[in-house]
Amino acid sequence: MIAAAIGLALAAAVIHGTWNVLVKVSGDPLTTFRKATLAAVAVTSPLTLGFWWVHGRPGLSAAAAGWCGLSAVFELTYLWLLSTAYRRGELSVVYPIARGSAPLLAVLAGLGILGERLATVQLLGIGLLLVGIIAVTLPQTSGRATVPAILTGVAIATYTSIDRVGVRLTTPWLYCWLLTTLIGVGLVISMQVGSRMGAFANREGEVSSPGWKQSTLIGLLMWGGYFLVLWALSLGPLSVVAPVRETAVVAVAVWGVWRLRERKGAALKLSGAVATLAGVALLAA
Repeated sequence: MIAAAIGLALAAAVIHGTWNVLVKVSGDPLTTFRKATLAAVAVTSPLTLGFWWVHGRPGLSAAAAGWCGLSAVFELTYLWLLSTAYRRGELSVVYPIARGSAPLLAVLAGLGILGERLATVQLLGIGLLLVGIIAVTLPQTSGRATVPAILTGVAIATYTSIDRVGVRLTTPWLYCWLLTTLIGVGLVISMQVGSRMGAFANREGEVSSPGWKQSTLIGLLMWGGYFLVLWALSLGPLSVVAPVRETAVVAVAVWGVWRLRERKGAALKLSGAVATLAGVALLAA
């Protein structure tokens, strides 16, 4: 079972890194997210309905729906923050900060609020995470992406904690479908409100978002990647799944430097990505 969980987590890491690269180069990340989530809902809804019928029409309790709705609020916030960070900064900077700060913030919350105690090796992990985040931040041509990237990590830590409770109250695939649907509706409404408030007034010069074909691919990758994480957590412990999933940090940083030619401070970026990954692994030890 552990081997299966590791395999699923590795697959999720590849998928997560892939859709982040596609979103970063899409031109307009937020519009891409809107199209992607709506496309994912359109494709997965009939499949979910069929799966629901074949598997005895399992119910969705009010508690599970409530946790899912709360998670959707923070995941919607996450997409807005990530879009802002990608518009302001480079992929090889934003991704390691966002992914690396999430487990770091979770640990700090445990120490400061819950009074948890950590072993020496885990304290070393915190140190490596801090070093990694600083290393990938220093080479930026502009610091405007740092704050939204860190806040993205806050949102990740929050909705992951919520999902760990909610998903145990129902089946993972049904939870994922409802979550994706709520996010899709939330994006449509929030972008309409934002447009009326002038939130997109200075974006006329941006490249247009991808078509529905590519958006559908991104949406299915987003949905499938998170489903694999939930599935992996049902088979293996978090201490195994979490660090394996974060291998995407190194892969995306390398991709940004190599393929997107984000060469300024490349050595620091790559070193920071590796330090971030090592820190997460030690925290989960």
